[in-house]
Formats: sequence, C-alpha cells, structure tokens
Amino acid sequence: MRILVADDDPQILRALRITLAGYDYEVVTAADGASALRKSADLHPDLVLLDLGMPRFSGFEVIEGLRGWSRIPILVISGRTDSADKVRALDLGADDYVTKPFSTEELLARIRALTRRTPIAANDPVVAFADITADLSARQVIRQGRPVRLTPTEWRLLDLLVSNPGKLISQQTMLAEVWGPRHTRDTGYLRLYIGQLRKKLEPDPAAPRYFVTEPGMGYRYVPDPVQAE
Repeated sequence: MRILVADDDPQILRALRITLAGYDYEVVTAADGASALRKSADLHPDLVLLDLGMPRFSGFEVIEGLRGWSRIPILVISGRTDSADKVRALDLGADDYVTKPFSTEELLARIRALTRRTPIAANDPVVAFADITADLSARQVIRQGRPVRLTPTEWRLLDLLVSNPGKLISQQTMLAEVWGPRHTRDTGYLRLYIGQLRKKLEPDPAAPRYFVTEPGMGYRYVPDPVQAE
C-alpha cells in the first residue's frame, strides 16, 4: 500500500517515512502543496497524509485539488486545534483529521479505518426511497429528476446509514466512523449534519421518515417496506 505524506517539516517527513515503512507501507513524501498534487496525479497513492500549513498551496487547496478528480482517502495531520479548521477540511473532502502530536498506534488505526471498505447494503450500490435515488458507488443523488449535492461528510453519514438498513447506529459509532475516535463526544457535529441530510433528502425534514432519531442512543435508516423485502 502506497501512502503519500505531505508536510513542510522535514523532521516529520523523515519520522513518518521511517515509521510507516516499518509497517510495510510504501511511503512517498512531498514538502509543499504543489508537489503533493503532482505526486498524487503521477503516483496514485492509496492514501494521503496531509498537513494544512504548507507553502505553494495550503492543505485546504490540496484537498480541493484532489477532490476535483479523485476519491483517494485524505487524512489531515495538523497542529491546528481550531474546530473551524477541522470542519473546513472535512467539508472540503478530507476523510479524517488527527491533531499533532499523535501516537503511532492512533495514526495506524486511522489509516486502517480509512482503507477499510464499507459494505453496501444488500450488496447493492443503488438505494431508493421516497422520491430519492442514491447511487453510492457513483456518489450521485437524484431527487425528482434533479441532482442533489451532498458534502463529503454528508456522503459518509448517508453511506453508513443506508449500508445498515433498519439497524440502530449509536452516536459514538457514527462519530468515530465519520470524524474519528477522538470525536465520540462531539454530538453537536452529528446533529448538525443529520439535520442537513434530512433537509436534502427527507420529504418532511421536521418529521423524518427515513433517517430517524432513537433518543439518547443514535440514528436509524428505515427503508421503504418494498425495499426492505
């Protein structure tokens, strides 16, 4: 498995190259944003570890650039602790965010989680409910014949829910899967994004039919009876 590590700190690049190579990962490094974009296009890594504060394109710009053509998993590794930076990175298309300093065990766990394939409900990448058709493989949602734009975070939540039809998914599980294990208490994130998802996909967002809340526990995707059969 090939990992691209993009950071302008040579000590961090060296430490991550040695550490990841010790776990049999092939490591490619980039010291600035322009190099990260170029090497991603040329080498097609399986995952990108990305710092935000880099010269010649910031990490935010690299995320935008990558998401213009690729769905490669992006794990942000940054010393920035401001929640606004985390939300911006995730909304632009990053898959996870870990704050420096971090342990080797946590980093490896995040890498394994991002490269683990998420099973699709009933092995079918297309899910239909109400007036919605969601193609999970193509990342496309159609509502009444018109495309609906979802943010990367909303896609991860939708994928997690519809891949487990009828099953209760706890708040902690959803937070860990979408935002990482350090965010299992950040229920405000979850309420915000579930609310946005309902506005885009529910016939009546104020009275959700498909993405229901189990008070104090979590959320559940309730498929139409015909689909459930």
